Amino acid sequence: MRLLRTVNTALKALRRNPMRAMLTTLGIVIGIGAVIAMMEIGAGSSAQLRQSIASMGANVLLIMPGSTTSSSGVSQGSGSTITLTPQDCEALVAECPSLRAVAPTVRVRTQIVYGNRNWVPNQMVGSTAAFLVVRDWAVAEGEAFSDRDVLSASRVCLLGQTIATELFGETSALDKEIRVNNVPLRVVGVLARKGANMMGMDQDDFLLAPWTVVKYRIAGGALASSNQSASGSGSSGNTLSNLYPSDPPTLYAEQSSAQSQNHPMLVRFTSIDTIMAAARSSEQIPTAISEIRTVLRRQHHLRTGQENDFEIRDMAEMTNTLSSTTKLMTNLLLSVALISLVVGGVGIMNIMLVSVTERTREIGLRMAVGARGRDILRQFLTEAVMLTVVGGVAGIGLALLVGGALILSSVAVAFSLPAALGAFACALVTGVIFGFMPARKAARLDPVTALTSE
Repeated sequence: MRLLRTVNTALKALRRNPMRAMLTTLGIVIGIGAVIAMMEIGAGSSAQLRQSIASMGANVLLIMPGSTTSSSGVSQGSGSTITLTPQDCEALVAECPSLRAVAPTVRVRTQIVYGNRNWVPNQMVGSTAAFLVVRDWAVAEGEAFSDRDVLSASRVCLLGQTIATELFGETSALDKEIRVNNVPLRVVGVLARKGANMMGMDQDDFLLAPWTVVKYRIAGGALASSNQSASGSGSSGNTLSNLYPSDPPTLYAEQSSAQSQNHPMLVRFTSIDTIMAAARSSEQIPTAISEIRTVLRRQHHLRTGQENDFEIRDMAEMTNTLSSTTKLMTNLLLSVALISLVVGGVGIMNIMLVSVTERTREIGLRMAVGARGRDILRQFLTEAVMLTVVGGVAGIGLALLVGGALILSSVAVAFSLPAALGAFACALVTGVIFGFMPARKAARLDPVTALTSE
């Protein structure tokens, strides 16, 4: 009952000068509205930034073969041994829940020819359709090849925007036939533009084809016993060289050079250059690395204490960039929020001090009839909190209107209920902090002095 009487008295006091109360609340409205709107914009921008950095590979893990050491003790470097197989990819997909997608990769560097034009791509990768999921890469025109195309080694490919422009100009690249090491590839899709990566390399200078095509048709070497990336582009696809391992020769049927070019026999125990895996989020990268290590050690029959014959590399630089950028944006928003609330709180304090001065005789009269200092303190503190509460509710409404207008303007905005509740709680705290000094001043007035004031 005492609280209800205090609130009722505060409402009557605020209604005496509604214009002043409204203008005082307006500062809180603008402050809270600006805080919530900026938090919504910041959350939307952070989400957009995370998506952008993730598209560059922030959540991507690169699994490479291990290194070998010669008898003289000279290390051949990472990738110099052959340990990764397509079966490793299948095991990772089935047994690593923290991975979003896994793709085998085979790389080669050679020339592309179309008509009287030619081009050497910055990257020519053989993989599966999961590669686009790992890299978060969309197909702008046409469609991606399927897993059936990978199994059957279909002669299809996807082109980046740079290659499509260099070879075809303004005309569409779909269903056109290009030649790579005299192997015809039909263009089934053109990838969406990605631009340069963090190191300035053109990501659109890119060709993607089924890895079976790149490994057996384009590179065309004895690739079951050599690393594709280390072996160079390989020119045996143009020559009459044998496409099959010669050891042991009894395992494979003899073919003519024409048959070997047109119908290559896939090697049963084959290898791949690397494996690219995408974690479901940046936070799950350590878990993903642990799962990958466990699965691959079992796949490669490595005993306890035996060193790994593979390496796992994460994009730590991109992840650190994401974390530092998000932290910087959060700190900036908190600073702006504090400034806005301080400005609104100073307005509340100023008006409440004026109110105490105007109502000095009223305060003295209430003390004379039995009101104690804490009653006066509670009274003025309630008035200050009510101003900030009304301002907080109106500020939330203003923020929703601003957010809706920004969405119509194609600005990234993410509505958040915790942000609104947090801003409202800040409004309450602001009212208590900045209303306490005027309330304390009113509570400490001398009743005799207050009654005799003009």
